[in-house]
Amino acid sequence: MKKESGSVVVLGNHIQALEIIRSLGRHGIKTYLLNDKSLCLGHFSKYTTKFFEAPLKDENALLDFLMTELRKQKDIKGSILIPTNESMVSFISKNKKTLEGYYKVPTPDYEIILSTLDKKLTALVAEKIDLPIPKAIYAADNPKFLEEISKIKFPIIIKGIDGYEFRTKTRSKVFVVNSKEDFESIYNKVCSRIDPSRIMIQEVIPGNPEDVYSFCSFFKNNELKCYWIGHKLREHPMGFGTGTLAESIKVPELVELGSRFLKAINYYGISEIEFKKDARTGKFILIEINPRTWLWHSLARTSGFDFPYILYKDMMGESINFNSDYRGGVKWLHFFPDLEVVIKEILRGRMNITDYLKSLNGEVELAVFSWDDPIPFFAEILLLPYLKLVR
Repeated sequence: MKKESGSVVVLGNHIQALEIIRSLGRHGIKTYLLNDKSLCLGHFSKYTTKFFEAPLKDENALLDFLMTELRKQKDIKGSILIPTNESMVSFISKNKKTLEGYYKVPTPDYEIILSTLDKKLTALVAEKIDLPIPKAIYAADNPKFLEEISKIKFPIIIKGIDGYEFRTKTRSKVFVVNSKEDFESIYNKVCSRIDPSRIMIQEVIPGNPEDVYSFCSFFKNNELKCYWIGHKLREHPMGFGTGTLAESIKVPELVELGSRFLKAINYYGISEIEFKKDARTGKFILIEINPRTWLWHSLARTSGFDFPYILYKDMMGESINFNSDYRGGVKWLHFFPDLEVVIKEILRGRMNITDYLKSLNGEVELAVFSWDDPIPFFAEILLLPYLKLVR
């Protein structure tokens, strides 16, 4: 294995971090992991050069840690900082000028990042470039929002303007409201956990989990360098959850739509743009953009594009020979949460054992297990109750 001269600092945890570490570690790249809890999957990977318990939830303390404590580590100067969640993306972009004095920072400037993390700003960009988006109401901006809600067909969802902030404070990705009669009680419950000014109310785009597509790419100088598309087959919970079974797929229409948004904000780096195909019209509706790797980015590597390594090579100024294509029909399975989903679906009569077995036909990559790095998988088994709690 060729030893690379550079190094990387990964900020965050869970599968995203683990698979970034594996991607780069297999190329001989030194990879340091920072997380606020030592019990995380990446800590158990043989490809983690060193783990540091760092104050990720305190931005001032984290900045001090990066600029003082971590700098004591040999060979850390010039490391590439790679975030794994919105909080770390926001932190790095806000402190980019300071961090660039010692590290390499691929994360775009805060003004660009804000247009991806703040869903109100995302909607403004989408409207300017004629990308379809769901109808939305911002209660804090509209004293007559209850009248507006009556114009939207139920069910509707209550979600956060900042998705990470919303999930952290409410412990839920969205709240589904099935009728006008239920709205007030659910809305008040949400407002007791998060400021109403950080809430949005949105129509539900009809369709199934497999109608949600991820356009994932490496973008530079207003040019699409490479892209990959996948879609969910199952999610936890079903309806508005995190993917547990996903598949690579070819959807040519998404290339122009996704590129149009990235060009509009002058984006650089890796991103995932989520679209949903509207069952009513067949049109693709922009749902959100993640300015980072996504949960199942290892599936892109398995089927054609190793995005963390592409980013590394670009940041190191090395030439990149991009693949011309990727393989469709390759699947990714996060076994334990998927099994939980399957059991619930079978008990509800929406699935049977035959359906489950058929869904696993073909080439399937396991989310955590790897023959060359098996310990994180066994750690996940032992830590299942703990990981479920902290997630």
